[in-house]
Amino acid sequence: MGWLKTRNQWAKAHSYIWIDLIRIGIGVLLIVKGVEFMSNPEQFNLVMKPFENWPGSWAIMHYVISAHFVGGFFLIFGLFTRWSAAFQIPILIGAVLANLLGSINSVELTLALVTLAASIYFFYNGPGNRSADSYLKILK
Repeated sequence: MGWLKTRNQWAKAHSYIWIDLIRIGIGVLLIVKGVEFMSNPEQFNLVMKPFENWPGSWAIMHYVISAHFVGGFFLIFGLFTRWSAAFQIPILIGAVLANLLGSINSVELTLALVTLAASIYFFYNGPGNRSADSYLKILK
């Protein structure tokens, strides 16, 4: 627990507006991808092609869509940021693997890698000073 408190103090001291803008941008991107997967299940099935024989592939599809949608909103507002980022990390690892195991789409692979790196950053460092998490801690 002491490590997390020290980490939060460091993150608050080194919080910049551009990091918050990246967090908001990643949240918007996740919502857009969630809506895209909801509105175009054929594209999502194409992405999931390498994993189609795995058990629970429909459960994975529902998890991905809901985690992108809800996690995106939470990342935009900076609410439950570490949890939201933690739920995105296995999905994004799967997206990278889907690109590497299936047909490689360089744009999607780059997008997945950048989003994975940002999710790991926000999981490790937290939301920053300009977030709902920070605001609620001040009210407490």
